[in-house]
Amino acid sequence: MPADSAALVAALDIGGTKIAGALVDGRGGLLVRAQRPTPARQDGAVVMAAVADVLRELRACGLWPRVRAVGIGSAGPVDAAAGTVSPVNVPGWRGFPLIAEVGRRTGGLPATLVGDGVAMTAAEHWTGAARGRANALCMVVSTGVGGGLVLGGRLHPGPTGNAGHIGHISVDLDGERCACGGRGCVERIASGPHIARRALDAGWLPGPDGDRSAAAVAAAARAGNEPARAAFARAAQALAAGIAATATLVEIEVAVIGGGVAGAGDVLFAPLRERLRDYATLSFASGVEVLPARLGSDAGLVGAAAAAAQEHGLWGALPGR
Repeated sequence: MPADSAALVAALDIGGTKIAGALVDGRGGLLVRAQRPTPARQDGAVVMAAVADVLRELRACGLWPRVRAVGIGSAGPVDAAAGTVSPVNVPGWRGFPLIAEVGRRTGGLPATLVGDGVAMTAAEHWTGAARGRANALCMVVSTGVGGGLVLGGRLHPGPTGNAGHIGHISVDLDGERCACGGRGCVERIASGPHIARRALDAGWLPGPDGDRSAAAVAAAARAGNEPARAAFARAAQALAAGIAATATLVEIEVAVIGGGVAGAGDVLFAPLRERLRDYATLSFASGVEVLPARLGSDAGLVGAAAAAAQEHGLWGALPGR
């Protein structure tokens, strides 16, 4: 498919809370948006009907004739080779043929499917904190922990679209059982719910509003609460170990961290950078830079579009082309 500066990509960002869609241009601009709540506890057909509503709204826009491809970033696991998704937080979709269903509703446009962590990575590499870096790890640290890789200047989704899923690297060999079935995963220690659980177990008490979120723990840590500070220090240690392992394996230059937990700022980033020095000790891994993500909640849409553009040869100026 030749490069076409007027071409647009229809992007979908599918999660357990919302299904977002947009038409994205070659500069990463979101020209038209549509969104529906995810009926996550309904059956698969009801969830797909919400996706279809988003696509129907996008197709009704006068810009639709310029759409050349569809990019989909989905909560995972995903299987890009099979075109299926099995999001942990959407029980009605198990091996759901999302690519085929989307194709039926877009006139057979070529579609690219990646995990949501990979989509975030594509976005940060294209227009965010990893722009201009040839080798990067980008992470979403939120309710879960996901990620993706840029290697040799190109997004590296892997055969199934899940490469770089750092949340399920084990960093505590005898640690607690993770929802994935493994033990001591980064996600089991560093995700928002587990930061809050660790702080509560250590004696942190929520304020009068009863907020038990990781954001509330971060606020307490900034105020000097020791159990809250310790919970973030433990999360930072787990993230540092996972980043160092990745740097040792594939020689990344930068680790970009986004998601709700990253909103804690220096409560997370200061101990993370300090502990990274303990783990990334080899000369080729020790220079990894840790940066906050830039794109926020639009990263999934921008990244889904970028992944599709890379696969289908759109937008010749896209990084990596």
